[in-house]
Amino acid sequence: MLDYYGVVAPLRGELLGLAEDAIRQGWWDDYAGVLAPEYLEFIGLEAEASSVAECQADVIPGLLQTEEYIKQIYAGYERVIPTAPSVISQFVRARIIRQERLTREPLLQFSAVIDQSVLLRRMGSNGLMRAQLQHLADMADLPNVDLRILPLDREAPLVVTSFIILSFGTRIATDTVNLGDVVSTEAITADLYVEGETDTYQYKLFYRALQDASLSFEDSRLLLASTAQRVWS
Repeated sequence: MLDYYGVVAPLRGELLGLAEDAIRQGWWDDYAGVLAPEYLEFIGLEAEASSVAECQADVIPGLLQTEEYIKQIYAGYERVIPTAPSVISQFVRARIIRQERLTREPLLQFSAVIDQSVLLRRMGSNGLMRAQLQHLADMADLPNVDLRILPLDREAPLVVTSFIILSFGTRIATDTVNLGDVVSTEAITADLYVEGETDTYQYKLFYRALQDASLSFEDSRLLLASTAQRVWS
């Protein structure tokens, strides 16, 4: 077909790559019997994204959680909705695999604003929390990770809420192919997706305002260290 229409490089290579992606099974399909369809959709979008910006007022961002922290989260869910240990194990494994985007090519550019209250919210033992904060500091050293803490003693320009902005860039250098941003907001039973340039741009403005109100990279790292020592030692 490409030969018939005379399609040549570099567009030819891009189209062939898209065709391969379309038929390639994502690793998350192996978890279709366990994970909710909405979560599977989110994982698929995240796998294709070139950058992600996340604001968190509830928990540590999923891509930055330690395995023990993840287990503690699902243990809390299990107390409300009884779940088989084997299912919980698959939940945890899926999240661990998601985190490979931060260290495996093509690297995901990840930016996060975390409300300071998240660092103070107990999710298990002191040792678990201390290890989680140290893990945050370690991940913040990655060149593709920008981590900022929104302090409690600084007036925030907006009420903090949790959301994720997924950006895809342009995989084909033409005016006809361009994947727009997608915003995900998580609820207890489902994820809400916001699309459309105007609506997603509002979330971008919201994120930038919160990022501007946050501590610098260096001060965020110092706050992580001091909280680990002062609160969770």
